[in-house]
Amino acid sequence: MPAAHALVQTVDDVEAAAASLTSEELWRRPGGAASVGFHLRHIVGVTDRLLTYARGETLTEDQRAWLAAEADPGTPPASVRTLLDEVRRAVAAALDQLRATDPDTLLEVRHVGRQKLESQVLGLLYHAADHAQRHAGQVVATAGIISGIRTGA
Repeated sequence: MPAAHALVQTVDDVEAAAASLTSEELWRRPGGAASVGFHLRHIVGVTDRLLTYARGETLTEDQRAWLAAEADPGTPPASVRTLLDEVRRAVAAALDQLRATDPDTLLEVRHVGRQKLESQVLGLLYHAADHAQRHAGQVVATAGIISGIRTGA
């Protein structure tokens, strides 16, 4: 349940913080910080990747391509609506996976990345939610800075 709550809170946090940003603001990097757009894409990608490992699968070429493009706004730059829709879909898929996870598998070993780092299903599920929340916090902070710049505050 804590992982599910953190994922639901992630959607609430990023929607409240980012919904009013323009496409230009979405990709702004105040002080060289990562853009809100990057953090939104990273929430989508890292959640998908960690849940892939939790299922005992390896990453696909599409997942690797997503990782490589997380900071790229695209041409034209992705809109806030598009990225928030992607976050909602990623969280919905994560919640479906949480519901479908057999509790008897939670302590099973899973391997992560090319180095095959050892983890467990439970750890990966929790880490996906925790990592999403970390980046949601960065969305909130960076969007606040950008909003302050816009208003001159």
